[in-house]
Amino acid sequence: MIARPNRDAPDIEADDNDVAEMEDEQALLPEETEEAEPAPGSVAMGRAAIQRAIKHAPNGPGVYRMIGPDGGVLYVGKAKSIKRRIVAYTRPAGLTARIMRMVAATAEMEFVSTGTETEALLLEANLIKQLRPRFNVLLRDDKSFPYILITRDHVSPQITKHRGARSRPGDYYGPFASVWAVNRTINALQKAFLVRSCSDSFYEARTRPCLLFQIKRCSGPCTGEISHTDYAVLVNEARDFLSGRSKAVKEQLAHEMEEAAEELEFERAAALRDRLAALSAVQGTQGINPRSVEEADVFAIHQEGGATCVQVFFFRTGQNWGNHALYPRADRALGPAEVLEAFLAQFYEDKPCPRLILLSHDIAERELLEEALATRAGHRVEIAVPRRGEKRELVEHALQNAREALGRKLAESASQARLLEELARAFHLPAPPKRIEVYDNSHIMGTNAVGGMIVAGPEGFAKSQYRKFNIRSTDLTPGDDYGMMREVLTRRFSRLLRENPRETVSLPEGEATPSLPGGEGWGEGEPLPDLVSASPLTDPLRGPPLPDGEREADDAAPDATSSAWPDLLLIDGGPGQLKATRETLAALGVTDVPMVGVAKGPDRDAGRETFYVEGREPFRLEPRDPVLYFVQRLRDEAHRFAIGSHRARRKKDITQGGLQEIPGIGPTRKRALLHHFGTLKAIERASLADLEGVPGVNAATARAVYDFFHSKPA
Repeated sequence: MIARPNRDAPDIEADDNDVAEMEDEQALLPEETEEAEPAPGSVAMGRAAIQRAIKHAPNGPGVYRMIGPDGGVLYVGKAKSIKRRIVAYTRPAGLTARIMRMVAATAEMEFVSTGTETEALLLEANLIKQLRPRFNVLLRDDKSFPYILITRDHVSPQITKHRGARSRPGDYYGPFASVWAVNRTINALQKAFLVRSCSDSFYEARTRPCLLFQIKRCSGPCTGEISHTDYAVLVNEARDFLSGRSKAVKEQLAHEMEEAAEELEFERAAALRDRLAALSAVQGTQGINPRSVEEADVFAIHQEGGATCVQVFFFRTGQNWGNHALYPRADRALGPAEVLEAFLAQFYEDKPCPRLILLSHDIAERELLEEALATRAGHRVEIAVPRRGEKRELVEHALQNAREALGRKLAESASQARLLEELARAFHLPAPPKRIEVYDNSHIMGTNAVGGMIVAGPEGFAKSQYRKFNIRSTDLTPGDDYGMMREVLTRRFSRLLRENPRETVSLPEGEATPSLPGGEGWGEGEPLPDLVSASPLTDPLRGPPLPDGEREADDAAPDATSSAWPDLLLIDGGPGQLKATRETLAALGVTDVPMVGVAKGPDRDAGRETFYVEGREPFRLEPRDPVLYFVQRLRDEAHRFAIGSHRARRKKDITQGGLQEIPGIGPTRKRALLHHFGTLKAIERASLADLEGVPGVNAATARAVYDFFHSKPA
């Protein structure tokens, strides 16, 4: 968060020309008087800790951290003169209630000197995103936005969506507000420019054109349907369109269409007409397409009911590439301009910055932020608050979207709070749960078994806290759901006991470390096992990335729930699963977490679920009870996540292990199938009759292949 002496603390900084003539250090300090020892946790105690730190504080620019008694970082701020800034926290008057609470919680301070105030601002934003101090404005639901990539590492460049580090050679276009916007644009560009979207491995394996060529969404460079020279022309046209030269591209296509019609080449003219229509569709579905704004990000902020929403619109090459709503965590005492200023520094910490940023509210340190963003981006950056014209209309449109998005968010939160209250009454909980964990397993006859955990709270699904558990035990009977559940819960709560112990829960006497089913234990000096497979995208603060198709926007913040400990466990199953859960947690010394088993109704009918709670007879809820619908949503989300994780693991195993993973398929039959169908994807899509028609593949083998790809996960 950008430190602001005129808001967060009394301003005692001198003008830039007077910094060299600072007063004597002792003159800045409050007069010391003999007082009684201040009480722990009081403002006086915090001021005493800050006064001790002042003696070692540097005079120049840098970043300071306020540390609590437990070693946690409370606040990260930057200053042109660190010493002068932190002296303001020791003054007896002029501090807001928020700053008083922060000072009272401070036990010590740490400092990092920088060469300039610009460097301090950049370091501050980086530390806030890493440390997530509770007194700073936090961009809680930030994410990596998707881009369109046209590669340059292949003779026939590929167009694809991309998220994350730009390590692959090529041209990146974006950001787009959502994967949906990227997919929509890529589909239209395929129709307009016939650029391939397949992977390089799929490209190399082709012996005949694929379906995309047949439906006129690819020019077929893989099988020589178009020469590399002509294909390069199409790719360059696509690059020109995405780079903002869309008008020139459309004029060229229109000219070629007219020439083809004059030469009576009606088939080519029709193809060019279809390409022109696809380009018009790209621009027509983008809503606002400003005439005077070539490249800009538009930010509008709205506050209501103690909550804040920031709406951002992305404009590139004169086209609208979507909008996204974010909900930063900020103290209610902070105004919109203060929140927006802190928000911007964090937002661009890991994203490319455009040349123009339009804001709904003016910010105090606009020039400093412009300089910092320009330093990071490598080009000039202008931050403006437009007062009239088309730019002002863009800001007003973003502000309207921010109001509407926050209104929906507040309505959903109120509805969610009522549901949680009703849930507590239905299951006799002492209070509405703030963190609900739902568990489910997925496998096919015990293969590729995966356990899934989803989390929900007052703000809905907290998808950044979802976890998948690859079942590791080797002595489990295939399909043993009870054993899988025991392993998942053992791993989850053993780690929870170590990382977030609480006084009401302890391990049984004499049992230092619980063991996994199958004898896999953790020694005292061994690291805890990861809950998910290692990934370069894993973020220890936000949790692991979700499987393919799971990386939707996360409006529920990572800290949407107040504690790492659940207030309620929902288990997909009846009394058997509930008993296994209770015994597993009891073995770990966890006996105070409420748990409910949710058994499906007869014939798996939704709405006829039976609930099992310890100490109560099994019961059902009324068919139209909102709590029933709520529990069904939780159960179905856990089921969806577990199946998605299972499918991702199965697909990975098939890709790495090949068709040999299927019983009865050896190298000879694998070659026969690949020779006949061309790709593994085509084999997966093939019907049973098509598989039986492959030379060298009998009916039993065809059935085994078909069942492997089409069996439904448990």
